Amino acid sequence: MEEPIVAPSVLAADFSDMRSAVSLIGASGGDWIHFDVMDGRFVPDITFGPKMIADLRTASTLPFDVHLMTVEPERLAPAFIAAGADYITFHFEAATHAHRLAVAIRDAGARPGVSIVPSTPAAALDEILPFVDLVLVMTVDPGAGGQALIPSCLAKAKRLADLRKERGLSYLVSIDGGVNAAVLPSVAEAGPDVLVMGSAFFAARDPKAAVSATKAAYAARRLADGPAAR
Repeated sequence: MEEPIVAPSVLAADFSDMRSAVSLIGASGGDWIHFDVMDGRFVPDITFGPKMIADLRTASTLPFDVHLMTVEPERLAPAFIAAGADYITFHFEAATHAHRLAVAIRDAGARPGVSIVPSTPAAALDEILPFVDLVLVMTVDPGAGGQALIPSCLAKAKRLADLRKERGLSYLVSIDGGVNAAVLPSVAEAGPDVLVMGSAFFAARDPKAAVSATKAAYAARRLADGPAAR
């Protein structure tokens, strides 16, 4: 992949004007819209529920990428799918029956994804990889925006990209946390397909320029690394 999928996260937006935030993502060249759902249990904070997704679904035709940072994701997934989510990503650490949940998400009409926190190794996902469309590597400890990327997590993203090729699978590899211009060269080397951006997008003077620069810098680094990196 020469250009990444850029998925700005509304966690960094003004919660009093979410419709404008969603419109800004589309107007700025964002590819997906990322929603971090927090329940106050899996992570300390609380964000929003399915109604937010339903109310915003008419504001954009971009894919809605819903990340459940919650306990018991199997109880919440159906409501978010019904509200209009295109991707539902649950945490491996929170799902006792990960295979069952991935199958249920797909059967309900959405694309299943699985996520791991920084302390969980990529190897833990070995059995679930054939059943998901997205693997989200958290590059910060989940629960708050504005954190610095943990460099060691990028090796997991690269390993998951390598495993995809080795096993003939087709899931996308996403990273979430601390993605900005300063770390983009090392991010590109790891080869994720999806970049979740929070503050780097919503705090930018020119969000459209930030998206364009991110894609251009990523593509340039990947091209410089040669065919083996793509």
